[in-house]
Amino acid sequence: MENLELQKTANEVRKGIVTALHAAKAGHPGGSLSAADVFTYLYFEEMNIDPKDPKKADRDRFVLSKGHTAPGLYSVLAQRGYFPKEDLVTLRHLGSYLQGHPDMKHIPGVDMSSGSLGQGISAAVGMALSAKLSNDSYRVYTLLGDGEIQEGQVWEAAMFAGARKLDNLVVIVDNNGLQIDGKIEDVCSPYPIDKKFEAFNFHVINVADGNDMAQLRAAFDEAKATKGMPTAIVMKTVKGKGVSFMENQVGWHGKAPNDEEYAQAMADLEKVGEALCQK
Repeated sequence: MENLELQKTANEVRKGIVTALHAAKAGHPGGSLSAADVFTYLYFEEMNIDPKDPKKADRDRFVLSKGHTAPGLYSVLAQRGYFPKEDLVTLRHLGSYLQGHPDMKHIPGVDMSSGSLGQGISAAVGMALSAKLSNDSYRVYTLLGDGEIQEGQVWEAAMFAGARKLDNLVVIVDNNGLQIDGKIEDVCSPYPIDKKFEAFNFHVINVADGNDMAQLRAAFDEAKATKGMPTAIVMKTVKGKGVSFMENQVGWHGKAPNDEEYAQAMADLEKVGEALCQK
């Protein structure tokens, strides 16, 4: 897909996120919206996947380590055709397969259940090692929050991945600068993120704007060309991206929009869509 088409798709993904959260009356919009572009790039451009055969053996794997941003993953899976978009409004409802965190047993396209912060990268490292041991060609991608990397287990997994030279692994850090209690630098600063991954023998790619498709494309192309070591993509993003009153507001880490806020959010996203259609 061309970058403009990817942008338009990401905007539809954002609409799905807002719609699902409004229906659920709970959930995490901020980090779902900041990662909407990378979700879109992965599922529509980067990964070898087939929605009609979600368990195909040679598919690329994705692990949402920051599992609370499941609305973003669910929205892109629905947009890609893994399940009906209409099901997004059942998010967190009793009896729905779309739980508050990803569930690999019941949701088509979900490769790993996640939600306990810090653990997803370990699962991704295990998948990447398995591919190496079996001489399989699939690649493994995992998305972490910048607050999440305050967890020690993240760095144990990184140390192992670097030591084993897992060049089929791409660790993505959504560096939107905010976590539930405030700015990450005030809570427990993980900076400098790039130097930490370099110390664990990763090839590191800093992306100045992780909400820009051209920059994401360049980063993932570089990751694919990297041999002999895993890659970490550290991307600066805007928490709540696309919704005016949510952008860079820590209060929107984990609450759902009410009816009035939902209407405003969808109006914002409609304007974004109209602007993209003019390009």
